[in-house]
Amino acid sequence: MTPLSEERAARLVAFLASGAPGSVLDIGCGWAELLLRVLTAAPEAVGEGVDLDAEAITQGRALAVVRGLVDRVDLRVDDARELAGGWDAVICIGASQVWGAPVEDAQPLPYAAALAALRSLVPRGGRVVYGDGIWSAPPTPAAVAPLAGRDDEFTTLGRVVDLAVAAGFAPMAAHEAGLDEWDVFESGYAAAYTRWLADHDADDPDAEEVRSLAERQRTAYFSGYRGVLGLGYLELVAV
Repeated sequence: MTPLSEERAARLVAFLASGAPGSVLDIGCGWAELLLRVLTAAPEAVGEGVDLDAEAITQGRALAVVRGLVDRVDLRVDDARELAGGWDAVICIGASQVWGAPVEDAQPLPYAAALAALRSLVPRGGRVVYGDGIWSAPPTPAAVAPLAGRDDEFTTLGRVVDLAVAAGFAPMAAHEAGLDEWDVFESGYAAAYTRWLADHDADDPDAEEVRSLAERQRTAYFSGYRGVLGLGYLELVAV
């Protein structure tokens, strides 16, 4: 559930696995795809993944069984704010809001609080993959309207790197999802709506709502934040 190509995912996995971690934590893991790939690449490691989405956790557990990793990973519904330190590596992509105000309050993304919390979870030399929204270009009214409606919801990739350094990390690398990755990501939503509409009659009771959702998503992306909203990825080492 993020604009992330196979090539970029492999890069992030290699960064974490090359640190020879004994333990890996994924915060906001979803169905834990990236975590499971890290465990495959680091056969001595055990993993934990936490998310508030019970359905995603169930899917992740099924994937762990298929990949023969069920004995090396613990996926559970849990609040990341209750976690204490002790992991060699941590993944946190699109989950900074855990350490901020409720999403419905439409406040700026709490990068500094998230990075400080992540630093507390790993020892010196521990590795962290951190990813979240950034502005790829100066925000426009059309871009912010379908988001939180504010220019300061996100910041730039360079500013996030500075915040990571202030939190006690040294950046190994920083990079940003490309427009192709975003197009693939957003097309996933469009495809879901299209499949539903193709499988249901035009006068289905839910058809109008689905058409409205599809139009809203197209407008928000193509006429709004495409090329403006970005996703930055940081490869960090605790110092």
